[in-house]
Amino acid sequence: MPSTSADHSDAAGGRVLRPRKPVRSQLSQMSSADDLHEVLGALSKGNGNGISSSGSNSGHSTPIPHDAPPSVKSLSTARKQIRAEQRRRIFPTVEFACRVSHFDPKSDYRDFHGFFNLFWIGLAIMCITTMLRNIKDTGYPLRVEIWSLFTVKLWHLAIADFLMVASTAVALPLHRIFRAAPAGSALTWSRGGMAIMSIYQILWLLLWIAVPFLLEWTWTSQVFLVLHTMVLLMKMHSYAFYNGHLSETEKRLRALDDPSTASRAPAYIYPTTENPMGIMAAGHIDANTKKANGATEDAETVAQLREVLARELTSPIGNITYPANLTWANYVDYIFCPTLCYEIEYPRNDKINWPNLFSKIAAVFGCISLLTLISEEFILPALVDASRRLDPSLRPESTPLTGVEVLLVLAETISWLLFPFMLTFLLVFLVIFEYVLGAFAELTRFADRHFYSDWWNSTDWMEFSREWNVPVYSFLRRHVYSASRPYIGKANATVITFLISAIGHEIVMACITKKIRGYGFVCQMLQLPIVVLQRTRWVRGRKTFNNVCFWCSMILGLSIICSLYVLATPTCLRYSAIGPLHMRGEPGRRGTVRQGKAGHQDKAYEMP
Repeated sequence: MPSTSADHSDAAGGRVLRPRKPVRSQLSQMSSADDLHEVLGALSKGNGNGISSSGSNSGHSTPIPHDAPPSVKSLSTARKQIRAEQRRRIFPTVEFACRVSHFDPKSDYRDFHGFFNLFWIGLAIMCITTMLRNIKDTGYPLRVEIWSLFTVKLWHLAIADFLMVASTAVALPLHRIFRAAPAGSALTWSRGGMAIMSIYQILWLLLWIAVPFLLEWTWTSQVFLVLHTMVLLMKMHSYAFYNGHLSETEKRLRALDDPSTASRAPAYIYPTTENPMGIMAAGHIDANTKKANGATEDAETVAQLREVLARELTSPIGNITYPANLTWANYVDYIFCPTLCYEIEYPRNDKINWPNLFSKIAAVFGCISLLTLISEEFILPALVDASRRLDPSLRPESTPLTGVEVLLVLAETISWLLFPFMLTFLLVFLVIFEYVLGAFAELTRFADRHFYSDWWNSTDWMEFSREWNVPVYSFLRRHVYSASRPYIGKANATVITFLISAIGHEIVMACITKKIRGYGFVCQMLQLPIVVLQRTRWVRGRKTFNNVCFWCSMILGLSIICSLYVLATPTCLRYSAIGPLHMRGEPGRRGTVRQGKAGHQDKAYEMP
């Protein structure tokens, strides 16, 4: 099958594959008189007699000299026969060949950009119809309940976020202290530095999680700060622990200047995708080998170990060597780079694409507006209505709630939230991984834009965790899985990685809802037995079935978790920091309405 990818060089000098339409089939090529004329003409150019053929067909044969070689005469005869065959057809001919449909997995057409445009057109239609309905009912195109939350204590959020980012910079002076400490000192990274940095990270995390509670922020501000806190925690951890590893490597390299007292322990290379088991980069020679072969092997071992350590201290690109990276400029650049894994040096583009940068910034605000509109029009009303129906204080004592009624309300609420949460999920993915990270990548000229893979084709949760969020996956694999696997094994390292990820998600949900319920933690840990089930011989290999199950569980799971967190504890809905829940009118009273345009009633929620 012909190639369908065209090589294109980007600004960084790399090769980017671009899909293109496949070339015409062999049947089409052989049935075209023009193409065959070009081929035959090209062949006739090399006949050695100076006879050439035109590259374009004028409809007339080029006269052939009488003394032309037989090969040239045969080519001319073949051209005349094909043209005569084309003229013999009276009715237009339709070309048929062995081809698959565009949606077939074997198809060469994999560009679905039109569906991406259709997605945005559909959202535009939804926005327009929603605004028209609001104008009809209330006289205003948009509700302003959630929009008003963005301006509450905005300066508090800006100052706190700046201080939080600045406080991560403590990692740089601390690391300089750890590096300057002599080998064997209590302040080296391996002895006391790792413990000091770990304690600082724990205290730092507790402080910035508590700040929104102490200042009584709205849930919108708290979501932003908590997510940014998690990002900066991973950045700070990666910076500290990778540079700590480099400081110990540098001490070992310097110690090899005096091989008689230096350690000959082999350098261990941690597991990676290409090296799943981990290897010893340089092995030591035992005592018997030394006695048998003398000092030659020992010198070779020292040289090999010195080479491995020196290579470790140099960036993969090769332009910077540790400790030249220990500068404030390098740290600030790392904070703005869209990655959670620190490296001494990153690949960069030559310049900033300003139109692309501005378009991504505009897309960020557009997606946030769409998320707000969906929450305002479809999610919040459903949750408020369900909360009201489940509130015992709003029901007569003669008709208490029954278990069946509670289940029916939960089921109805979940069904109403399915489609809004699906749109919310897709928009959150776009705003974070395509637009926010893309904007920071463009701003820093960060050339590696691989922030996600084709997670929408996932067949199990393990595959989804690898492809949905590549920066977090890379961090967990590097600093959790690879760091723990040599000590506890592959299976336990996988469980620990999922456990830490689940704890992080639960912290975010607890901060938003002000309640620790553990629903998200349990659901995420259940992914492990589900993955084991999906990899059995009865289920493995059924890609379509597994992908459908993945999407159904994803869409249904989001609605279920939201309903459990919010409706299982109705009191959290009344929290002023969570959202505007009281009806406008008599304070503290639910169910009051206000008169909109043309006498229509409009439910409006405000902060108490």
